Amino acid sequence: MDASTSFGRRLQQYRRRTGMSRAVLGGLVGRSAEWVKAVETGRLQMPRLSMLLKIAQTLELSDLAELTGNGHAVPVQLFAGERHAALSAVQAALTEYRVNQPATPPNVTHLALRLRQAWQVRHSTPDHRTQLGALLPGLIRDAQQAVRATSGEERRHARRVLAGVYRLADFYVAYQPAPELVWLVADRALHEAQEADDPYAIAGGAWAMVQALRDAGRWSEAIILAEDANRALRPHLEGAPEDWRGISGALHAEIAYVHARRGRPGAAWAALERADAVARRLGSAYRHVQTSFSQAVMAAHATTVGVELRRPGEALQAASSIDADAIPSLARRSRHLIEVARAHHQRDERHAALALLDKAERTASETIRYNGFAREMLLDLSARPPSGTRDEVRSLCARVGLAV
Repeated sequence: MDASTSFGRRLQQYRRRTGMSRAVLGGLVGRSAEWVKAVETGRLQMPRLSMLLKIAQTLELSDLAELTGNGHAVPVQLFAGERHAALSAVQAALTEYRVNQPATPPNVTHLALRLRQAWQVRHSTPDHRTQLGALLPGLIRDAQQAVRATSGEERRHARRVLAGVYRLADFYVAYQPAPELVWLVADRALHEAQEADDPYAIAGGAWAMVQALRDAGRWSEAIILAEDANRALRPHLEGAPEDWRGISGALHAEIAYVHARRGRPGAAWAALERADAVARRLGSAYRHVQTSFSQAVMAAHATTVGVELRRPGEALQAASSIDADAIPSLARRSRHLIEVARAHHQRDERHAALALLDKAERTASETIRYNGFAREMLLDLSARPPSGTRDEVRSLCARVGLAV
């Protein structure tokens, strides 16, 4: 294809080559057929990197330059993260459809215990993705079987557990080259919670779906869903377990992220203040297992909001108010360190960004390995390493899986 060909024309040609209609491509990347048409005809500009990655993965392109036409090879895997060794096994469990009931139904109470233990593994191990990859296939199949084999109140309980399994699976499939699985598990988590008629489980499923909608650029839908889930929770909060307020606070934090991503500072900070009020009411000892929502994480939320708004000074001010080691979850701590590195990177403070990325890798190697922002920063640092750090940059890139 000629280098002068426009992005829209390139997109159209690659879409037609795969035999996809605009509606099919739009559905796979979370947009409408009209949006695809507008991009192809030049009415909309070339999308942001996150959407470019989704399009490239959907069209099975290995090089972003095939889409952008900038003449520089930009392997999709450098940004999107590699395919984890256990992804095929997890995918097989998710898409293994059976209708017959098992001869011996799994014990739902024991399943709930296995799920709690799996959440602990997710937060306490640096190689959390590998650990979950070993646990999830069996947990998914057993929880699905439990729903098929039970009835009445026991089935409601089984559906609550299965919804939780899907929410856990959401953390595993995220940031891997299988975006369809993100939508699959988020949709199933919400569906099973609704079938269980459990407002708390519904809110947890909504939290996962809000993230999928946000990352697809469907901001209004994300906010509507989060607000709707919070409204459904509100009548039940009096006397409810603390986690019901915890998921409510986490939903407010997600709303703040969405507003920040779309560049609305007033709405973003207002939503974060509502989340902070919930955290303060829950107290310093509280932590929500699924979302890591807590007082300790509020400064981390504020850091991300500042970064998304491209206000690195505000992001760093928020980051200075928390000791990252106070975040119990290793995965969440590593993510926060990456966000602080983003703030420094926005200010071209390259030594600081490198130091924080290094600490993030040493904290939870499988968080940074699949984080597109971190990989993008490392590519930039490898092209322009801070003075005297060329070897350190290369070493970190190798540990993260980037060949530079």
